Amino acid sequence: MSSSKLLTPAALAMAGQAAGPSLSRFRILLMATGAGLSVASLYYSQPMLGVLAGDIGASGQAAGLVPTLTQLGYALGILLLAPLGDRHDRRSIMLIKAGLLVLALLLAGLSPSLAVLLPASLLIGVSATLAQDIVPAAATLAPETQRGKVVGSVMTGLLTGILLSRVVSGVVAEQYGWRAMFFIAAATILLTGLAIRRFLPRFQPSTSLAYHALLGSLFTLWRKHGALRRAAIAQGLLSVGFSAFWSTLAIMLHNNPFHMGSAASGAFGLAGAAGALAAPLAGHMADRQGPEVVTRAGAGLATLAFVMLSLAPLCSVHVQLILLAAGAVLFDLGVQASLIAHQAVIYRIDPAARSRLNALLFVCMFIGMSLGSVLASLLLARYGWSAVTMFAALASLLALVVRCCTHSHP
Repeated sequence: MSSSKLLTPAALAMAGQAAGPSLSRFRILLMATGAGLSVASLYYSQPMLGVLAGDIGASGQAAGLVPTLTQLGYALGILLLAPLGDRHDRRSIMLIKAGLLVLALLLAGLSPSLAVLLPASLLIGVSATLAQDIVPAAATLAPETQRGKVVGSVMTGLLTGILLSRVVSGVVAEQYGWRAMFFIAAATILLTGLAIRRFLPRFQPSTSLAYHALLGSLFTLWRKHGALRRAAIAQGLLSVGFSAFWSTLAIMLHNNPFHMGSAASGAFGLAGAAGALAAPLAGHMADRQGPEVVTRAGAGLATLAFVMLSLAPLCSVHVQLILLAAGAVLFDLGVQASLIAHQAVIYRIDPAARSRLNALLFVCMFIGMSLGSVLASLLLARYGWSAVTMFAALASLLALVVRCCTHSHP
């Protein structure tokens, strides 16, 4: 690689301010697509578990370890690998992770047994953190006055990948088998890696800290920056409600009074994606009016949506379905708008630590999503759907309280 492609942070900022090729619409689209395809790898297996288990001779409970290990690998990858983006060239890290993700997806598709599929799933999760290298790269390439909008566009790709992955894998698995989905996913990541190598610049490391010091600095950043703690805690609380809804929706729709299959929950995923597509508007608003306004509006919108959903069982079945679709759009919009604004908050704390700051934010999100999934399953089994949505509304309200207590400090 020629030295002309080696851009320092200052040079990147100048290029962005000049609206030069470093921030072309094509590069934004490339990063959004890459983030979406990478994170989608985490969720492809979920709708296919029934077919997958029967094909490799595993019990349903054992097959459930596949998405569990994938998520665990993602959490470990965020915590242990994402900070490396501040220490090494982000583009090189993205290419290595893309290569590993291709191999992991191929291994999953070729797995003859669960003993092979489980470690492949763990590796898929670790290497899918490619998405968490792309987002800070977008923030670095963007000029300060457009950073929220650019990050919002890339996050739209990431969030759309999350919401649509289950729909796509369900259709592909039904038509061509579960292995085909892993092979198709591997092909998309291979193309993504080639595009990153061809069209993204190299990034100058922003720190020379050794790896152990880099990890230790995570705790220093957490203690030092109240804005980071508030952003991570508020987004973690919003993620509790987000995960509570989506992790129990299919089960709820399968039971009385709906008796709907997995395709129906996928359709609601499309409704949620419609909300996520508005995320760039949130980034634009954060650029112009400040992220504090957007974080409060997003948490308030999510709270309102979940309160509305908790009242849905009082209505007819037809009205309940309408409210479910509307609620999915509204709370997804609220959660994603808050995420974009919170990223705008943390990225301006310390430009040299963006990968580590992003890692801390997403670790808290993962913790919130895990808690939301576990607690919502217990609430649904014991108290029903209204308890799940009231729980989600309470978590969102607490996030709003966190944001309202920040006063003038975002």
